[in-house]
Amino acid sequence: MVEKLKHLALIGTGALLGSLSTVALLKLLSNQIPKLCSSSKATELITKSGGSGFDRNVGGEEGKGSLDLLNDEIVSEHLTRNIQFFGLESQQKISSAYVVVIGLGGVGSHAASMLLRSGVGRLLLVDFDQVSLSSLNRHAVATRADVGIPKALCLKKHFELIFPECQIEARVQLYDDSSEEEILSGKPDFVLDCIDNIDTKVALLVACVRRGLRVLSATGAGARADPTRIRIADLRESITDPLSRSVRSRLKKYHGIEGGIPVVFSMEKPKVKLLPFEGAAGKEEKPSDYQVVPGFRVRIIPVLGTVPAIFGQVMASYVLTTLAEFDVHTEPIVTLDTNHYTTLHHRLIEHEEIVYGSSMEVQVDVEDVMYIVKELWHGRSTRDREPGDVGRGMWRAVHELMLVRWDKTRPASVSNLILLRFKEAEEHEQTTLDDIKETEPDYFKRVASVLKRAEIEFGL
Repeated sequence: MVEKLKHLALIGTGALLGSLSTVALLKLLSNQIPKLCSSSKATELITKSGGSGFDRNVGGEEGKGSLDLLNDEIVSEHLTRNIQFFGLESQQKISSAYVVVIGLGGVGSHAASMLLRSGVGRLLLVDFDQVSLSSLNRHAVATRADVGIPKALCLKKHFELIFPECQIEARVQLYDDSSEEEILSGKPDFVLDCIDNIDTKVALLVACVRRGLRVLSATGAGARADPTRIRIADLRESITDPLSRSVRSRLKKYHGIEGGIPVVFSMEKPKVKLLPFEGAAGKEEKPSDYQVVPGFRVRIIPVLGTVPAIFGQVMASYVLTTLAEFDVHTEPIVTLDTNHYTTLHHRLIEHEEIVYGSSMEVQVDVEDVMYIVKELWHGRSTRDREPGDVGRGMWRAVHELMLVRWDKTRPASVSNLILLRFKEAEEHEQTTLDDIKETEPDYFKRVASVLKRAEIEFGL
C-alpha cells in the first residue's frame, strides 16, 4: 500500500510539473508568434520583389545580429544542443554565417536542411531543376505535393516552417559563367558544390578558387551502398571516385589547379552502371537528343537514397565545425605520396619486361595501382593472413613489395595482380595456379575471391 501511494505521488508531481511547463511554453509561444510571422512575411516579400533577401551588414562587424538571434527564447531553445556542444561564441559564428548551396538534390537538400536546423543565419539555395517522383527516395523534405515544384522553392517553403528566422533566398537558376557574379557575390562564408555535372562543377570550383571562397565539393554518391566508406579529403586523394578523377584532370589540365579543394567522396567502387537510355518508343536512343540543358546527364544512375543523404550530412558537419572553429581531425586517407605507387608501377613494368620480354600487357596505371595496393591488399603482401588496417606502419616495408600476375597466362590487369615480397614473387613465378590450388587451397580461394571482387567493381 505504501509503495502504491509513493507511485501515485510521483505520478501526480510529474503531471503537475508537465502542466506548468506546458502553460509556460504556450505563453512564451504566444509572445513570439507575431515575431515569427513578421520574419516569414518579410522574407516572402523580399523574394517576391526580386531582392536578394540578404544584408551582410546586419548586426555589424561584431556579429550583433547573431547575438540578437540567440537572445530570442524560441531560437535559443531550438539551438540549445548546438550551444551546449560548440559554446555560445562559436554558435554565434554559425548564426551570423552566410552559406551558398548549389545543387539541391539528394546531397544538397540534406546539407542545406541540416545547416538550417543548426542555426545558419543566411542561406542561398540554387538549383534549376524540379522535384520529381523519382527524387523522393533521397530528397530531404520534398513530398508528393511538391512534385513539379522547383527544388529551390520547395526547400524554401519547408525551411520557413522549420527555422523562420533564417534569411533564405531561393534561386531557380543554372550556375554558369554568366550567373557567377550574381550567385557568388556577397562574400559567402562557405559554398557547397552539390552539382553532378562535370563542366558546371569545374566552373564553380575554379570561380571559388579565383575569388578566394571556401568551398566544399561533393563527388559521386550514386551507385554506392556502404556508408562506412565515405570520407572527407583533398581532391587529390579521392582516387577511387570516377567523377573526382574527371574533375581533377580538368582542373589540372585547363586551370592549373592540382589540389587544395576539400571533397566528400566514397572509397567504395560504384556497384552499378548508368542505365541504358530508352526514348518514348521503348528503344535505346541517343541521350543527347533528350537533354533539357546541354551537357547535363539524361541517363540514370541507380541511387540508394541513404548514401547521398549521408554525403549531405557529412558536408553540413564539416561546414558547421569549420565555421565554429571547432577542431576536428579527419582520418587520413592516403598516408604516403604518389611516388610510392609510382615506384610499384615501375617495378611491375620492369618485372614484366624481364619475365615476359615486354610490358605491353600491363593494363594498369598509377591510380589503378593505388586501388590494387590499398583496396585489395591493404598495403601488405597477399600472403599475409591478417592484412590489418591501412596506416603508416604498412609502408615501412614498401621497398620490398612488388606487383606480379596471379595467373601468368592473363595480362597484368586490375583483376590479375597480387602484391608480394621480392622473395615471394620469385617463388610465385616458379609455380602454377594448379599447384597452389592443390597445396594451398585456402590461400587460393582467398586470393581468387579478392580478384573476383576487383573484376566485378571494374566491370571487367
